[in-house]
Amino acid sequence: MSTTDQSEVELPTPTVRQLLLLSIPSIIIGVFTALTLWLVDEAADALHDGIWTSLPLALGIDPNSGWWVFLVLTFTGIAVGLTIWLIPGHGGPDTATTELVEPPMSPVIVPSLALAAILGLAGGVSLGPENPIILINVSLLVWLAARAFKAVPGRMVSMMAISGTIGALFGTPVAAALIFTAIMAAVKGGGSLWDKLFLPLVAAAAGSITMTLLAHPSFAIAMPAYTAITGWDVLASIVIAVVATAIGLVAVYLFPLFYRVFHSLRHPLLITVAGGLILGVLGAIGGPITLFKGLTQMNDLVTHRDAYSPGQLTLIVVIKLLALLVSASALFRGGRIFPSVFIGAAVGTLAAALVPGIPLQVAVASGVLGLTVAAARDGWVAIFVGVAVTQNLIVLPILCLAILPAWLMVTRAPELLITPRRTITPTSPRAAGGAGR
Repeated sequence: MSTTDQSEVELPTPTVRQLLLLSIPSIIIGVFTALTLWLVDEAADALHDGIWTSLPLALGIDPNSGWWVFLVLTFTGIAVGLTIWLIPGHGGPDTATTELVEPPMSPVIVPSLALAAILGLAGGVSLGPENPIILINVSLLVWLAARAFKAVPGRMVSMMAISGTIGALFGTPVAAALIFTAIMAAVKGGGSLWDKLFLPLVAAAAGSITMTLLAHPSFAIAMPAYTAITGWDVLASIVIAVVATAIGLVAVYLFPLFYRVFHSLRHPLLITVAGGLILGVLGAIGGPITLFKGLTQMNDLVTHRDAYSPGQLTLIVVIKLLALLVSASALFRGGRIFPSVFIGAAVGTLAAALVPGIPLQVAVASGVLGLTVAAARDGWVAIFVGVAVTQNLIVLPILCLAILPAWLMVTRAPELLITPRRTITPTSPRAAGGAGR
């Protein structure tokens, strides 16, 4: 994860009056980010219900059948490809080449980026909403603030928009606080760390509260209670986290290969159609549990874990990992953290199935931690998500130990990110969202 080079600018120390006055636009920005996320989610959910419930019911077919999964994902590839190819803005930048936090872009990208993200979320593509919605909010709010809040610097608006969106995505400002602690600590001047964090946290709190009132987002999974730590639990957590991180690193090293293969097709429509076809095959093999961003499916998988054999759980991990790589490589718009969390939960569920003595909360949290740190390259976020899926602070000290070997594995490894060398569309990837190769 990165932001613009905040450390290059030395900020003055804010006064109490300035912080209070700037809290007003910060709250407005936080609410705006949550409303935008909610609108995107609602549009995706409505389209999802039409594709996967209403239409199959009207046609008298099983929406979980392999041929329907294949058909829907193939047509999703066509629809996303046409969006990127023909609609002004070209779907924004290729999200395979963008980090969670990116500088603002022209608002012209917003309609096509939102449409491409909604189509992917509804159609079953294995990506989350995080990258597109953060870029949408940052681009819109910096543009709007330049007209409505001219006294607020664009850099500050960008930080508040990012923080508000992260708070809305996770349903709590804690994730934003963890991310921005590292970012703001590198900023020169600006008062104490909490002076620097004050406005981003106001935006994150406003975003998370607004989103909670609208949609009640939650990462929590219903699991058997876990009330006491043992030495064996700590050892199991470390082993599971290391294995999950290794699986995540497999994806990291395969990502450039997948990307090159798909982008050898050169035309965005051909790339997304090929991606949709392969995702359709993978979805037909793995079933609906391996589709979509993964939060609902993660809950279903862990809750109904007894319905899956270790062999089936292994297949789910492999299929979802491949689906993530294909989705991220084939010009679909979306983030890589949410599906990584699903894969981590599946790894933890598999570990608990293979060794029944491992507490399920420990296994799932450790698997999530390992995959998240490989995908996001942020130890705080990995620990946070691991705790969030259990809603149990007892696992926190265990995860703080498990993150150490996991971090040593990823700290010098490549990121789950593509650095584009040249474009394959007539438009610039930074200006209009052409795909980089």
